[in-house]
Amino acid sequence: MSDDFSLDVDDLERRMNGAISSMRREFAALRTGRASAAMLDSVTVNAYGQPVPVNQVGTINVPEPRMISINVWDKSLVSNVEKAILESGLGINPQTNGPLILLPIPDLNEERRRELSKLAGQFAEGARVAIRQVRRDGMEQIKRAGADGLSEDDQKLWEDEVQELTNNSIASVDQALANKQAEILQV
Repeated sequence: MSDDFSLDVDDLERRMNGAISSMRREFAALRTGRASAAMLDSVTVNAYGQPVPVNQVGTINVPEPRMISINVWDKSLVSNVEKAILESGLGINPQTNGPLILLPIPDLNEERRRELSKLAGQFAEGARVAIRQVRRDGMEQIKRAGADGLSEDDQKLWEDEVQELTNNSIASVDQALANKQAEILQV
C-alpha cells in the first residue's frame, strides 16, 4: 500500500489559490477613494421581479479617477438602480441625469481608512484560515497513508511539500494585504 499513495498536490494548490482569489474579489469591492467598477459587484437591482447584478442592467464606466457612470439600458429601471446603490452601504450618493447615473466617489477620512484597512485584514485572515484548513486536509491524508503503511521518510517528504505550498500561499495573502492596505491608507 505504501507505494500506491499519491497526494493530489494540484488539488490542494487549486483550493489554496481559490481562497486567495476569493480574498482578492473581496479586496476589489473595498472602496479606497478611487473609482473602480468592481465596487459595484455586490450591488443587485430589482429588475423585472428578479434581483440581478447592476452590470446586467447597464454599462458601467470609470470616466475619471473619482467618478463611476452607469448608463442604464432600460429607463424604467433607473430609479431601481439608484435605490439599490443607496441601500448597498457603499456610502455613495448617485446623481441621475436621464438614463445616466453618476457616482462621485468622496474622499475617505482617516477614520474610514483605518476601518477599511482593518476590514481588509479580516478578509486576509479568512483566506489564511481557509488555506490552513486545506493544509490540515492534506496532512490528514498523509497520516492516514502512514497508518496504512507509508514509510516515515515518505510521510515527511509529503508533509514538507504541503507545508511549502501553505507557506507560499500565506505569503501571497500577506503580500496582497500589504498592497491593499497601502492603497487604502494612501492619501
